[in-house]
Order: sequence, then structure tokens, then C-alpha cells
Amino acid sequence: MMDILQKDAGKNGLFYIEQNGAILAELTYSWAGTNRIIINHTGVSEALSGKGIGKELVAKSVDFARAKNIKISPICPYAKAIFDKTPSYSTVLF
Repeated sequence: MMDILQKDAGKNGLFYIEQNGAILAELTYSWAGTNRIIINHTGVSEALSGKGIGKELVAKSVDFARAKNIKISPICPYAKAIFDKTPSYSTVLF
């Protein structure tokens, strides 16, 4: 398992995996007010493909939402599919 990092610039942010200065996987989001984020993109490089990294990124965003007591709107098709397949994530779904 690789470390998932986070950057938040106030209006938007991302969860990502970086190696040797290159981002190999990312989940980007935008803030919608102060109590909701919108997941708009999830991408994983070929080097990490098939290792469940995308699911880990979504899980990290759910952990973040739970810790901050906020909701998530997943408009990214991949993230939405993970939300649809994971009933326990419904508690943070907007």
C-alpha cells in the first residue's frame, strides 16, 4: 500500500500518490460551499493500474468527509460507481 497524500487549496483539492516527483494516481475535488465536496476526476497511471488504487483514493475521500462531517457528490463516473457498489459510503453521499 502506498501513502495517499492530500492537497487542499480552498476551492479545490486532490488526494494523490506521488513517486519521484510524479503524480501516479489522483482523485480531484471541488468545494461546493463549506459542507460538500464534488469528486470530479479519478485517474490512475498505467504503472499502478489494476492494484485497487482508485478504490483506495475514493475510500480516502470518504474518510476525509467523515472526519470533517461533510458530504460528497461524486460526478466522476468511476467514483460514482464505487459509491454505488459500497453501501457504507451512503452516509456521506449528497
